[in-house]
Amino acid sequence: MIALVQRVTRARVEVASVVVGRIDRGLLVFVCAEPQDTDVLAQRLVDKVLKLRIFADENGKMNRSVQDVGGGLLFVSQFTLAADVSGGNRPSFVGAAAPEPGRRLYELVLETARGRHPQVAAGIFGADMQVHLVNDGPVTIPIRMN
Repeated sequence: MIALVQRVTRARVEVASVVVGRIDRGLLVFVCAEPQDTDVLAQRLVDKVLKLRIFADENGKMNRSVQDVGGGLLFVSQFTLAADVSGGNRPSFVGAAAPEPGRRLYELVLETARGRHPQVAAGIFGADMQVHLVNDGPVTIPIRMN
């Protein structure tokens, strides 16, 4: 699985001009499933996101997790994280999971996160979404689970 985590002061995702997910301070997590991904990897991704220490402590050091600061999580499916541009200028997305396994793993990520954290919002898998965010820092962390 591939994820791109952004520390945000606020973020929201809209579908057809309707807000479907919103958080204040927390993490916006773009998620892409790959063909070889398993349920275990999806659950490990959630664990990693919850424990990632990218919020400042009292000394200004990145030493606190989203759980430590009581922040929200906003998950957005994004198959384009698997883009391959090595063969030209038009991206290939063959590295992304097919839609149904991708949807199943994305929904497992959401289910796992909701079982482990009180504030979880989400986009809609496969929808044309507009994501609005204020990146805090900026802090952006790529994660690849193998």
